[in-house]
Amino acid sequence: MLEDRLLLWRFKCGSRDAFRVIYEKYAADSLTLAANLLGDSSTAEDVVQDVFISFAKSMDKFHLRGSLKGYLATCVANRARDYLRKKKRRPTVSVNEAEQMTSDAKSPVQLVIRTEELQKLKHAIAQLPYEQREAVVLHLHSDLRFRQIAKLQRVCVKTALSRYRYGLDKLRSMLNGEAKR
Repeated sequence: MLEDRLLLWRFKCGSRDAFRVIYEKYAADSLTLAANLLGDSSTAEDVVQDVFISFAKSMDKFHLRGSLKGYLATCVANRARDYLRKKKRRPTVSVNEAEQMTSDAKSPVQLVIRTEELQKLKHAIAQLPYEQREAVVLHLHSDLRFRQIAKLQRVCVKTALSRYRYGLDKLRSMLNGEAKR
């Protein structure tokens, strides 16, 4: 967190390298978050690009109150929500970690099993209602606290926690059902 504050200070003083370091540090996480919320990697790239451009443009009046990672995750989630409102379609989600992950599998069979499991997870996440999916992804992927998720979703903390819990319960139910087949 101290490193982020130093980078922000350097960027405000005109250092392009500082912005590059911030981008390199948080772009991959932001992209994965956007892809999980939107279900489309090219749209996710556009959203993340827009977030970082807006962030750079507003730097002169920007003041960090929490963590930079949390701030950027909130910006990505807001931008993704705006995009989905414009499209007025039921969003799907893509778990791009499947392509980005390096496999710990020791054999081709283990790799196939892991890929199958990730596809089942991707399908299950896509079936969650958006509010639940957003709460689950923001908490598990971006490490946002429920207070932050509640503020982002404009609900009380208990509602954000309930959305998270119901989302996890639905995922467990769907994934247990898949395992029995």
